[in-house]
Amino acid sequence: MQTGDGLLARVRVAGARLTPADLAALAKLADEHGNGLIEITARGNLQIRGLRPDTAPTFAHTVAALLPIETGLTIDISPIAGDDPEEIADPRPLADAIGKGAAGLAGRLGPKVSVVIDGGGQISLSQLKADILLRAQPDNSWAVTLGGGKPQHMDAQGVVATALAFLGALAAIGPEARATDLFPVRDQVSSPESPEASRVLVHWRPRLNLVQGHSRAIALPFGAARSAEIIALCDAAMASKLTRMRLAPEHILLLDNAPDTLIAQAAEIGFITKADDPRTRVSACIGSRGCTSGHIAARDLAVQLAPRLPAGQTLHISGCAKGCAHPRAADVTLVGQADGIGLVFGGRAGDTPSKFLDAVALGAGAVPFQGGR
Repeated sequence: MQTGDGLLARVRVAGARLTPADLAALAKLADEHGNGLIEITARGNLQIRGLRPDTAPTFAHTVAALLPIETGLTIDISPIAGDDPEEIADPRPLADAIGKGAAGLAGRLGPKVSVVIDGGGQISLSQLKADILLRAQPDNSWAVTLGGGKPQHMDAQGVVATALAFLGALAAIGPEARATDLFPVRDQVSSPESPEASRVLVHWRPRLNLVQGHSRAIALPFGAARSAEIIALCDAAMASKLTRMRLAPEHILLLDNAPDTLIAQAAEIGFITKADDPRTRVSACIGSRGCTSGHIAARDLAVQLAPRLPAGQTLHISGCAKGCAHPRAADVTLVGQADGIGLVFGGRAGDTPSKFLDAVALGAGAVPFQGGR
């Protein structure tokens, strides 16, 4: 995809699992063929920025030879699925069945059509936007939500049949079709969405239990890191004999059986390693640094303002009114616009600002985080 800083490549790593050596190699390719900026998206995919038309094909072929890459219908499951002792049901069999059944629909489904399967474990995916949402239930059934319809409970066999029939209906309409075309959102609420209710998709747990061992969570600040930082982390991981990393939603990287020394090294490099780090409550897109729609350097402002964010408050800094980094409400949202920086309380980037600020005011810390003060 063309962006303000060149071509952007999204890499869907099969199973969301890779070795430190693989991630280091990918980071070196990002330097060689792009601008060295690597992102983990809110859904747990890798993104490489700054590719050029002459480098993108070589990058794609090299990555495909390096890692198993998922293509076709997007199906999101927990990165610790099958290894999570707390999950109600393993979502992988359903994901495999739906993925294989939908293979024949390739080219007729829109690229944003997605299926989310939440097995009810330590990493919740139930608030991720999806055309088909499947949630494991304690009675061995699955709650199936199609678009904005009402959840229906059925067994695994019924889930697969329903999902494939629904995907077939979308494919028959065409690539522009989404689930809400067939099942519109019900009972829309006119009042603004509560920031508290929409705050977290994946609960930040620095340590997750596995069937064998544990996994430690670190996060990329505002979803991005330079290749040198990724390589330094991978070198430290390999020195610690770590063999598996996992890509997780909310810009998180899981390190299986990582020792405390590695987590300390990750913090020194610049990664987020603690749940109370204020950067976990700040969302920021790349802004004008890499997007033609961006009016402000959103991540630069995020670095500046995150240390001032009061406990319990959320901040969204968006380069424009689209709000790509955080489509939900936040306590405070700063929106880049042609005539200034809009300030929105308890809303989204697309909402009407209550006032306008400028970069000088922000530099002085004049952001009313609490109660409009």
